[in-house]
Amino acid sequence: MLKELLITNLALIEKLHVSFREGLTVLTGETGAGKSIILQAIHLLGGGKAASSWIRSGAEQATVEALFELVPKQQLVRNRLAELGIDSAEGLIVKRVISDKGTSRYFMNGSLATAKVVGEVMEQLLSVASQHDHQQLLHARSHLDFIDAVGGLWSRREAVAALYERWQRTRADYLELLARERDKEQRRDFLQFQAREIEEAGLVPGEDEALLLERDRLRASDELISLGQKSYHLLAEAAGKNFALLRKYLEQMAAFDPSLAQLAEEVAGSCFLLEDHAVTIRNYVERVASDPTRLDAVTARIDLLQRLKRKYGGDLAAVIAFGQEALGELAELEAMDERLTELEKEVRASEQLLVREAVLLSEERRAAAALLAGRIRESLASLCFEQAFFEISFKEQEGEGAEIVGRLGMDKVEFIFSANPGEAAKPLARVASGGELSRLMLALKTLLAQQDQVETVIFDEIDAGISGKAAEAVARKIRELAAHHQVFCITHLPQIAARADDHFLVRKTVSEERTRTSIIPLPVEEREKELARMLDGDSVSEQTLAYVRKLMERRG
Repeated sequence: MLKELLITNLALIEKLHVSFREGLTVLTGETGAGKSIILQAIHLLGGGKAASSWIRSGAEQATVEALFELVPKQQLVRNRLAELGIDSAEGLIVKRVISDKGTSRYFMNGSLATAKVVGEVMEQLLSVASQHDHQQLLHARSHLDFIDAVGGLWSRREAVAALYERWQRTRADYLELLARERDKEQRRDFLQFQAREIEEAGLVPGEDEALLLERDRLRASDELISLGQKSYHLLAEAAGKNFALLRKYLEQMAAFDPSLAQLAEEVAGSCFLLEDHAVTIRNYVERVASDPTRLDAVTARIDLLQRLKRKYGGDLAAVIAFGQEALGELAELEAMDERLTELEKEVRASEQLLVREAVLLSEERRAAAALLAGRIRESLASLCFEQAFFEISFKEQEGEGAEIVGRLGMDKVEFIFSANPGEAAKPLARVASGGELSRLMLALKTLLAQQDQVETVIFDEIDAGISGKAAEAVARKIRELAAHHQVFCITHLPQIAARADDHFLVRKTVSEERTRTSIIPLPVEEREKELARMLDGDSVSEQTLAYVRKLMERRG
């Protein structure tokens, strides 16, 4: 139950803080006074789209905050909040802050929350029916929603949708594999060629880099031999007698001056090292191959590797991986017949399960539709449609089995309606007027409110297009719902406003060149004046006031 609503800097509202009770609360006021802003604030709490332009001029942000008291029947809401770590024993505060940069933040009992989670919780706390909702009745696709809601069939409907998705996926896999099977032999030959080409190449990771080095050495072999021989002779000549004498002289000097011992030792080591290097150069020159045949073979091998890399990947590792994948796909092709058989069985099994569950859902829908139609006829009778005809038609579909099943099941339904005896019953979209749609929506919303856990129901000018006797009937129906729900009604009909437990006037004023919307609770005497204004505008007479008092006496 909505206990308090706090709105700050939203459109024409500078600050509004109002408390509500159970029962029927009506909000009235002149057109343009700001009643829609209050409804928009509640819509924003449920995750509705916001714009920075809605923030009151001169403010940096707008906030909407509501306090809900959870009644005993709303245990599912309590459980969901407990899962989120939110203690709702003292109630639930839902808050939304909209910044002038267009961003929003949500809070539940002071903790940050996501728009999705807040929206899920708000759907279970209140239901809003506006005059725009009448359009749902004109679209046959929404009629299933009403049947499933009244019949409590959403979980079964979701199960059918999941089975449908599973069947579609399995069937798509089967058809894809079947298409591949038709091209299996051609694909197999192609894969075998690719795998054989890569396998016969005998690839080794990093081989291409080693071959490039070898090719460069072979191409420069004559230069390497010539330069190596020269280097060896120069070093060998220097290392002959000269190095031996050098070591001898330094050893003698160290004998006279021990401080030169380390130098003599280091020079001797360098001499031995240079002699070893000379030997290394000589051995290298002897090993350098000047082999045109090997050069041709290396070049051909490099060309082969480059071609494979261009065909199968950017480097040898990718080429090797491609070969492994080709071998894996070949193995799959070998097992394709077996897999096709398995998939065919899975498709058949999933299709049979889908059709079975869709048939069960359809049977339950027909029972729920009959129940719903009967209840709607009862509600319509209480809304001055004593002789109206209303049925729910299930269309026969061409085809059979899974081909007539979709995500919503196998049913296509339509509401059939005739308001007056003697008139042919036709689809609702072709015969209903605005006032008739209003009463039908009221009947449906009343039934739905009795089915779910929603405690608070908001009617936004759902009385559009009705007057006289019908208005009185609508007022009684709304009052009936308020006996076991908290009901808010934004209305222009005094017949409805007169039956309220609480009456608030939404008023727009101008002060200091700023327009402000405020909401004012009306005491009994002020309620009489407001009801009289709703009846006769500025031409209120004693007869009008007397009629208003009679209206208020009917509140019961």
